[in-house]
Formats: sequence, C-alpha cells, structure tokens
Amino acid sequence: MDWIYGRNVVLMALAAGSRRRAHRLAATQPALKALRLSLPPGLAVDTLATHELDELTGSRDHQGVALQVDAFTYAEPESLLAADIVVVLDEVSDPRNLGAAARSALAAGAGGLVVPRHRSAAVTPAAVKASAGTIEHLPVTQVTNTVAFLKQAKAAGFWVYGAAGEVAVSYLDLDLTGRIVLVFGAEGRGLRPLVARTCDALASIPMAPPVESLNVSVAAALFLFEARRQRSASS
Repeated sequence: MDWIYGRNVVLMALAAGSRRRAHRLAATQPALKALRLSLPPGLAVDTLATHELDELTGSRDHQGVALQVDAFTYAEPESLLAADIVVVLDEVSDPRNLGAAARSALAAGAGGLVVPRHRSAAVTPAAVKASAGTIEHLPVTQVTNTVAFLKQAKAAGFWVYGAAGEVAVSYLDLDLTGRIVLVFGAEGRGLRPLVARTCDALASIPMAPPVESLNVSVAAALFLFEARRQRSASS
C-alpha cells in the first residue's frame, strides 16, 4: 500500500470514481478539522503531529494530511484504446512532470496515459502530489515497448502525433478532432528517433526567441487543450 499526501490529493482520492480504495487517514488536528466533512464513514483516522507525518510520507509537502491507499494498479494497455484521446510520455523521468501531465490530461478529457515500463517515472506518491490527486481518476498503463503500442493504436484507428521542437509544422495546424494519441518526449532529449518515426506527424509549439523549449507537462497541456478547443468548435 501507499501513503499519498496533500489536502487536494486526499480529497480527490476520497471522491467518487477514484481508482484506489482508502484504508486509513493520518492528519494533524487542524487538517482533520478542515477535512472532517469530506471523510467517508468508517474510515480509520489517526491524529499525528507534523513531524510524524514528515516521517510517514518522506516529505514536508503533506499539508498536514496523508491517506493510506491500495498500491497503484496500472490499466491494461488495450483498455486505453477505447478512448478518443490518449497521452504517451516517452521516457519522461521526473515524477512531477508525470503528475502535471496527468492533471492536464484528465482536465482536457483524455482517456488515459501511457508510460514505458523502464527508464520512466512511475505513479509514486510524489507523482500523485504533482497531479493534485487527479491521477487517482485517470487510467495509466505501463508498456514494455512504446513503438509497439503506437502501432497497435494506429491499427485501432488512431492518428499519432508527436511533439518535436525542430519541425516547421505548428501543433495549431494539426487536425485533432479524431481519435488521437499525443506523444511527448523526455526532458531535454525529446522523442526517441524510432518513436518519432512511428508518429503520423510531428509538430512544434511556436515560441519567441531565445526560448527553444517548454517543460514537457506544459507542452502536453497546450496540445491537449488545443484538441479540446477543436472538438468543441466542431461539435
């Protein structure tokens, strides 16, 4: 089991539709008072001091509250192919970027997030905190071979678009109204060459110099909300 932490995280994890079952809440007295109305009946509650929560969570970012939940269960890759928008993070190693991208994915209406099983951030409590708890409501899958998943998605009728800073095509020129997979690369390095070649098209985000790149989670948010805008405009 995991201890996830932060007030928004706990509220999201206790909300209807959360993917994990809660077992026990640990909180300081002030935090417990603030959360009392949100607690489900029967949830075990421990009142702890701040330093005890520091030790329990391994972080000082807990905001006075932590929740013990089941270990995170990854979705089956095939299940994400029922969605209309899927996000793939290609070897993104920072759990904070994973969490932030998951938050944007859920907010924009994406149906799931794909990460490689190796050389990639996993869904840890730090990633959950960075997502403000939204990752508790988003299907996330780990795949052994990212290229194989992209090919599977293309066979299922998806268009696969990758973010790449060096191309002339703007993401604003893509048709994002169909079933799409959006692929974003690792911090600094970008998409791996074979992953990039597997995409149907690559697109960049126009930027004013001297800026050459954006954080991967910011790039993901821009693509995702452009897709949401196009879909709203075409409906």
